[in-house]
Amino acid sequence: MKSLTLAAVKHRLFWPVMALLTLIVINTIARPSFIGITVRDGNLYGPLIDILRNSAPLMLVALGMTIVIATRGIDLSVGAIMAVSGAVALTIISGSSEPESLPTVILAITVGVLVALVLGVWNGFLVAVLGIQPIIATLVLMLAGRGVALLITGGFITTINSAPYKFMAQGYVFGLPFAFYVSVAAIAVVALIERRTALGVLTEAVGINPEASRLAGVRSRGIIWGAYAASGLLAGLAGILYSSNIMAADANAAGLYIELDAILAVVLGGTSLMGGTFTIAGTVVGVFTIQTLKSTITFLGVPPAVSPLFLAIVVVVVVLVQSPRFRGWIGAAARSTRTRSTRVEVAR
Repeated sequence: MKSLTLAAVKHRLFWPVMALLTLIVINTIARPSFIGITVRDGNLYGPLIDILRNSAPLMLVALGMTIVIATRGIDLSVGAIMAVSGAVALTIISGSSEPESLPTVILAITVGVLVALVLGVWNGFLVAVLGIQPIIATLVLMLAGRGVALLITGGFITTINSAPYKFMAQGYVFGLPFAFYVSVAAIAVVALIERRTALGVLTEAVGINPEASRLAGVRSRGIIWGAYAASGLLAGLAGILYSSNIMAADANAAGLYIELDAILAVVLGGTSLMGGTFTIAGTVVGVFTIQTLKSTITFLGVPPAVSPLFLAIVVVVVVLVQSPRFRGWIGAAARSTRTRSTRVEVAR
């Protein structure tokens, strides 16, 4: 029993899961309605359901970020890609004579996601082919992307009234938000590709040592290129969900700072920024942790100007708890305290 407990504690998902469960317990104690779920018209509603729905865009972005970080890279342009994707989709719908038409909405979503894929391919070209540092290559699109989105919308916030498009983020299927199913599908596809094929092993190999993997015959350039393309594709889909939720294309606000939340989710889930080994399950837990934490901040009435500080403090605590070295220091301090107490008892 003791060995099983020790193995569970040493598992890399133990502390991320504990952090999430702690947040849920704290919220439940502070407001018992947090875990309450009501049924209206056959659909489920409640704070937990809201977390599942609202976490969908971040989940998509974080999944793409996980793959990129696994290759020892970073993608700072995901927020801008979200803005461009939403701007393209809503511009097509608003310019159509039939905004309520399902084919029009499908066309808008397809074009928006394809444009995001092209932007992801561009990032991959800069990093994998031209050899530009990932943080610089994606910073270019991070700065220019919102300008492109503003150019597409003409500098204004584009709004639409389309029930099929609204369904993407606000619709329900079998009692649960449709956006939740989108995120689940993305998790399943990424996990299947990265964990049930050789691609995941090759991605980790590239992240651990790109030069060694190249000498071993691994096409590291194609893997890195594909990682950024996947990140762009998932960010584009997240932009569709975001714009569908507010039914508007806001180039300045869409996906603002989501790249930071995605990186935090990946790190909280146990994936190292040094590349190599990564965990899809950890990223999922990290996303839910951040979304639950944001819900907690809103409930506590923390002013918007102070909320980033509150979030940073909690994240630092969680990261410290996950750190093996920090836990080693705490354990050593505890053993030292017990030793001194024993000596005092013996002296008496």
